[in-house]
Amino acid sequence: MTKSSHRTGLLLGVAAYFCWGLFPLYWPLLKPALPTEILAHRVVWSLVICVVALALRRSLTSAWRMLKDRRTLGWLTLASIALSLNWGIFIWAINSGHTVESALGYYINPLVMIAAGVLLMGERMRRAQWIAVTFGAISVIVLSIDYGHPPYIALSLAFSWGLYGLVKKHLSLGALETLSIETLIMVIPAAGYIWLLSDRGTGQLGSSVHMTALLMTAGIVTAVPLLLFNGATSRIPLSTIGLLQYLNPTMQFVIGILIRHEKMSEGRWIGFVLIWIALVLLSVDGYRTSRATGTNPDHSSGAIYDNIAESH
Repeated sequence: MTKSSHRTGLLLGVAAYFCWGLFPLYWPLLKPALPTEILAHRVVWSLVICVVALALRRSLTSAWRMLKDRRTLGWLTLASIALSLNWGIFIWAINSGHTVESALGYYINPLVMIAAGVLLMGERMRRAQWIAVTFGAISVIVLSIDYGHPPYIALSLAFSWGLYGLVKKHLSLGALETLSIETLIMVIPAAGYIWLLSDRGTGQLGSSVHMTALLMTAGIVTAVPLLLFNGATSRIPLSTIGLLQYLNPTMQFVIGILIRHEKMSEGRWIGFVLIWIALVLLSVDGYRTSRATGTNPDHSSGAIYDNIAESH
């Protein structure tokens, strides 16, 4: 790998995560559309963009082969359910003033993946990973006390994305092809819901040129970071991608505090500091492991970076 290729990959990776980090500024622009309507449009227009991208890459045949495989289709149906939940919860959370808690969900996710790897796949955790998971659990307890209830939004995002990541790790298939099939599976109820809103006269599609354009660009907003991310993963190590992934929730966290002016009590600061300590421990452990073995670490117990683009 040349220095030029590595530099290009790093720039592409930063650009991808930067785009995802800006999502809390994009979804509120689609109000007064309901979160469910925004989700439906994201599914429909993402499928359109994915099909065009597959055609340009001459990958329609490979996607069709995946679609005809019943076993693969079954797993991707489960993935599409987890993905639609993740997308829907995230859009609702952002547009309801819970940007900071949404960021927490993506901070927690690597720890959830480690726990899932141990409980469901029989993987062994190293000492640093045990300590990181412990810090993460304490963080959730502290935040639960501060909120007066568990951080449901963050946990829902972390576990729905964790389920999605486990399915995609099990399949180990291309991100663009699988996203195309997942949105295809969701497209009938999504399109039906858009038609129902239109028939009732409550849908935002066609209400104005501005709103129609914003709803349709949901597909582009989904696809562009995906393509940037795919370009990055072919040029830089997964260990680097594993570190870059924290750029996204960090941007969300900053947007939530500085732009959305969401409240951060002392207890919430303590909770976030604990989760940040856990992630630092996890990252250092992954780096040391990669240096010791001369390979890319299995960061967050499941190398799901090829598929992280479908989230948010």
